[in-house]
Amino acid sequence: MTAAGQPKLIVEADAEALARTAAERLMARIAANPGRSAICLTGGSSPKKLYQLLGSEAWRGRIPWDRVHWFIGDERFVPESDPLNNMAVARTTFLDSNAPPGHVHPIPTTAENPDASAAAYARELQAFYGADRLDPARPLFDVVLMGAGPDGHTASLFPGYAEIEETRRWVVGVAKANVAPFVPRVSLTLPVLASCREMLFEIAGHDKRPILTRLLNGENLPALRARSNGETVWLVDRAALPEEIRGRR
Repeated sequence: MTAAGQPKLIVEADAEALARTAAERLMARIAANPGRSAICLTGGSSPKKLYQLLGSEAWRGRIPWDRVHWFIGDERFVPESDPLNNMAVARTTFLDSNAPPGHVHPIPTTAENPDASAAAYARELQAFYGADRLDPARPLFDVVLMGAGPDGHTASLFPGYAEIEETRRWVVGVAKANVAPFVPRVSLTLPVLASCREMLFEIAGHDKRPILTRLLNGENLPALRARSNGETVWLVDRAALPEEIRGRR
């Protein structure tokens, strides 16, 4: 699938089934790459069940921790000790007890401001990739996990903000979020998020039904514009589906 193609829609019965399917897809992408793998995590509420699953006894033994590196698509510009810190949630839930420390790549939030943080993370990504320009034939990530906010934002790319149009920089600072929590953010840009073999959205719960309806209707929102150069998948539970679609499934 090209970046311009339509996302693949997969519907699961509930959030637990959605997390299992997400975990299986993640494992399949890691297994398909015998070398060094890179996974780009996401924040917010969407991935929490997936992270709990990956940290469980049944699943953590399936991950080749010695060759997987973990990045994140966006971060709130707060200290790592702050409960709002996205990577801190992933680290506490499954990374710190399993992944080698050098394989976990948080966005630094000790810099002077979000722009300085963005520049530092861009340098880290480029060092990992081995170049400062992305080659469509050589994806940066195996999987990019994504979510969709109530306003249609994804990562920390908000509708109407200039950062959604950025094509040159790898990472940008965002002075103020469009939705709560209203703290500054740091976010990968659309071209960098697109540099993956699979972009996997998790959209679950009744509260996501209004925004999923807008996305399925083709509204020009960041979550719709975010597409992989490989495969883009919307993984949705039945509670999030609009009524007219639920009736057909």
